[in-house]
Formats: sequence, C-alpha cells, structure tokens
Amino acid sequence: MTCKLSLATLSDVARSAAIPGYDRASLKAGIVHFGVGNFHRAHQAIYLDDLFNAGTDHDWAIVGAGVLPSDAAMREKLAAQDFLTTVVEQDNNKTAARVTAPMIDILPVGDATAIIAKLADPEIRIVSMTITEGGYFIDASGIFNPTHPAIAADGQNPNAPKTVFGLIVAGLKARKDKGIGPFTVMSCDNIPHNGIVTANAVVGTAALSDPAFADWIRANVAFPNGMVDRITPATSQREVDFLRDNFEIEDSWPVYCEEFKQWVLEDKFTAGRPALEKVGVTFVADVTPYEHMKIRILNGGHAAIAYPAALMDIHFVHDSMEDPLIRAFLAKLEKDEIIPIVPPVPNTSLTDYFELIEHRLLNPKIADTIPRLAQDGSNRQPKFILPSTLDNLRQGRDVVGLALVSALWCRYFAGKTDSGKDIVFNDASAERLHAAALKAKDDPAAFLVFDDIFGEVAKSELFRKRFAYALKSLWEKGTRETLQLYLDGKLAV
Repeated sequence: MTCKLSLATLSDVARSAAIPGYDRASLKAGIVHFGVGNFHRAHQAIYLDDLFNAGTDHDWAIVGAGVLPSDAAMREKLAAQDFLTTVVEQDNNKTAARVTAPMIDILPVGDATAIIAKLADPEIRIVSMTITEGGYFIDASGIFNPTHPAIAADGQNPNAPKTVFGLIVAGLKARKDKGIGPFTVMSCDNIPHNGIVTANAVVGTAALSDPAFADWIRANVAFPNGMVDRITPATSQREVDFLRDNFEIEDSWPVYCEEFKQWVLEDKFTAGRPALEKVGVTFVADVTPYEHMKIRILNGGHAAIAYPAALMDIHFVHDSMEDPLIRAFLAKLEKDEIIPIVPPVPNTSLTDYFELIEHRLLNPKIADTIPRLAQDGSNRQPKFILPSTLDNLRQGRDVVGLALVSALWCRYFAGKTDSGKDIVFNDASAERLHAAALKAKDDPAAFLVFDDIFGEVAKSELFRKRFAYALKSLWEKGTRETLQLYLDGKLAV
C-alpha cells in the first residue's frame, strides 16, 4: 500500500526504504543553505544524514533558504512532507531508496527580514549554497561583476537585499552589530576556486554600500574552496511515478542519483564545522588539483558530449555514450587535449579517473538527459571547456578537439538538429547566442564576439581557424561525419 512521505509515516516507509536512525526532533540548526535543489539533497544533505545516523553532531541541521520562484515551489512541496526527501541511489546492479531528514525547515522565499534574522542567529555557523554556475555574477575569466542590475540594487538597498550575496552581507552585518562572530560561507557549486569566487561576490557586494565592512569580511570570514561530485539528474514525473510504483512512497520531489559521490574540502572554517571526515569527506590544504581534475575531466566531458548528442537526436546520456562515435570522440578529446593539461592530483591516476567517469556516464539507471547537460552553456562553457582550450594554447598545443566542442555548441544554437528537429534552449543568453549562431554559418567569427564567454581564447588565430573549419564541416557534412573526420585526424588543415 502506497504511503505519503511524512514524519508520521516513516514506520510504513521503512518497509521499502532506509529511514533515519535519529530522532529528527533532536536536531538543531547549524547551517543555512541557499538553493535546496536536487544536487544539494543528493550530496551535502546526504553526508550530514550519514553523520547524524552515526549519532553525532546533531546541532548541524540544515535550514533551507532561497530567492528564486523555483525555491518557493521547492519549499511548498517539501514543507508538505516535513522537509523529508527520498533519495534513490542507482548503480548498474542495484537501486536503493533512503529517506533523509537533515533539513528541519525552509525559510519563506523572498522574505529578507526572516532570512537575515536566521543568518544572525548565533547557532548558525555555516552558510552554504548550491546556486548553479550562473548564480555568481561572474564573467568568463571568473571576475565578479558589481554592475549587474541585481547586485547594484542590493548595493543601493543593503537593508532590503534580494540576492543571495546581499542577504549574506546583511546577515554578517547584523551579527557584527550584535557582537556575534561571523559564520563560514561555503560554496557547493561546480566552479573552479568556488570559495574565492564566493568571497569576491560577498565582498564585492558589501563594498557597494560599506567599503570598510567589505574589508572586515575579507579579513574575518572563511570561504573554503571545495570540489563536489555526484551525477544528479533533474526530477520529472517519471521519477515520482517510479518511486511510487516500486517503493510505494509518494514523494512530491524525490532525488535520483548515482551511487558514487565525492567531496573534497579545505579545512578552513570561521566558527567550527561538523565532523564530516567521519563520513567520507576529504579535508585538504589545497583543493585546486581536485577541482581541475573534476571540472575539466568530468564536467568538461559532460559539456563535450552534450551538443553532438543533441544534434544527433539522442536524449539520454547513457545512450550517447553507447554511440561508438561519441564515446570515441570523448576518449580522444580527453586523452589528447584535456588530461595532459590537468595538473597531478595526489594519489590519483587521471587515466583511471576518466575510466571511472566512462563507467558512470554509461549507467542507464541514472537516466541523465542530454538537455540537462546542454543547458546553461553560456555559463558552463567558460568554466568547463574554455579554460582547457586556453591552457593548451598557452602551452603551444593544438586545440582541434576543443575547437570542435565550441563549434558543436555554436551549431546547436542555430536551433535545429541534423534531422531538422527544433532545439529548445535553456540558457539565459539564448537569444544572443541563437542570433550569432545563425550569422556564424557564413561568418564563423560572429559567434566568437562574446568576451564574457570566450575571453582570451577568441583572440587566438589557431583557435579561430580550427573553430571555423569544424563549424564549416558540421554544416556541410553533419555531426556524424565531422566526428569521424576528427577521429581519423582529418579535421585540421
């Protein structure tokens, strides 16, 4: 018999899923987290759930927060089930469900007064976030943009902020005024040096209204860098139905993910932290090597296969990796142009790491989709692909494959697949990219004019030449034949 997920029904849920081994009523908030999406609930929240199940650190529970309409929808659905989440972990040979309970509340979305009051609570010692790569107001080189209208508005109205960073600044100011020490600000997003990027955003926002306080934040608040990893697809009705039909649990927004997860974190905290090392988090002095490895090899790999698969009308990631051309394309790209410029990682074989990624991308149970990988390319390409391109160029190396990735992205934004089907874009810059991609069919340079995306890469004559040749091939010969030309070493002239 199907039961609706709630604290009252946990004993029934236990028939088909693991349930928390701790009393949720025993938890006290220690973390405010902005962006209670799928990745957070499959990653940071899982580590905390493991820790609480081990019987320790129950004063580090999560209170959610958000500023977007999607956050309000999440709050409504999770509040109706006592902020519980069913996480379904799937590997090739097993599927297991668990209910997690480390979140005890979500603050009213858009209520600055309530959010700032919670941030000023001395029991809150960490403020964390998963707000996606596009949520940090940075350009292609990772520089914070204080002139963005949303940030500028918070600078003019620091007591009524609407952005995550404006709220954090106001919370820190309220604590300082009350004589309460600052909290740690911890990014859990896939951005190189995410702690530094977050510090620049918080300090940059504060500087618009109070430069002296901005200096105080820089001197007194910890912003640890971290590397996070777990493939977590979006939830659709398909996943909701699967949980109901196979586990007899009605969860309005379950999370599906792979079994693998990883979190590498700098041990740099202003006001203490939970003992996450007890549940698998790796604490290091410098996260940089791990960041480069993950962002360039995994996230770069995601970005590389997204657009050829989309142009070839492939919907699921595992199906794209089962296509011999796409899988061989990714392997050659990684071997020739990505892995060679990734710095060494302690006790890690980069070749073995890529083989693990191939295994993960081939997992059919995850059912991760190409549209998810293809979304938000204007933010992902400058972080996952173009840094590898630039490093190769600076080292005097060729970029045939990486230029092809950029050309595939351009061809995708022309708006139709090779078979003529319409492409639905999911990118804040879709309008300008689409217009430029159409012009680029006759003038490839028209797509490289965006300094906020391509930066220094677009100034390279070699890159421009490789990009133009690859794009011409995609238009004249199609995606499959162009990939084959690349694999045969015949794409460069």
